[in-house]
Amino acid sequence: MTAPPVNIAVLVSGNGTNFQAIVDALEAGRITKGRIACLISNRPDAFALERARQHGIPALVLEHTGFANRREYDTALVALLREHNVQLVVLAGFMRILSPVMIEAFPNAIMNIHPALLPSFPGLDAQKQALDYGVRYTGCTVHFVDCGTDTGPIILQAVVPVLAGDTVESLSERIHGEEHRIYPEAVGLFCTGRLQVTGRRVIVTPALSP
Repeated sequence: MTAPPVNIAVLVSGNGTNFQAIVDALEAGRITKGRIACLISNRPDAFALERARQHGIPALVLEHTGFANRREYDTALVALLREHNVQLVVLAGFMRILSPVMIEAFPNAIMNIHPALLPSFPGLDAQKQALDYGVRYTGCTVHFVDCGTDTGPIILQAVVPVLAGDTVESLSERIHGEEHRIYPEAVGLFCTGRLQVTGRRVIVTPALSP
């Protein structure tokens, strides 16, 4: 008996280019055994909502402004995710720090992408941090989310060289290209059951023969 697809929710606050990359990978068959059950934004003006509507994906808004604190918001967010039977939560430019309410509801089932090679340059302005430090290489990291800031177990990484004359904008553009490649790949690995977390290490198991 074939297992049902993994229900994915994508959380966004803005444009949603990583969301679009995941949608494209699903529609091209590069991600199998998964489906996007909903897209949720904390901002009603996020362009990602229109992207979702264009692909027939439920586009939901849960504004954070009506909640007294982060825990109350996350409690409502968990309830909304449960309504859609979500098994994997993907953060794609979601500009909210998650509370333990969310982390405990979806252990090792919340993914984020960060524009640096973690553990280097966590937090905001990672590209500027890399340029200011003078590194020759940076990149991006897909990781599971824990209660720290960009401290969860690392799933995939991609390396991007820092070129002479790079600006934050030019470096960010090249990093985004790699984000759009490895984020769908990580989602696909999760949907096919190939990610195993052992302590801080994420093991990618071999693909099963068809």
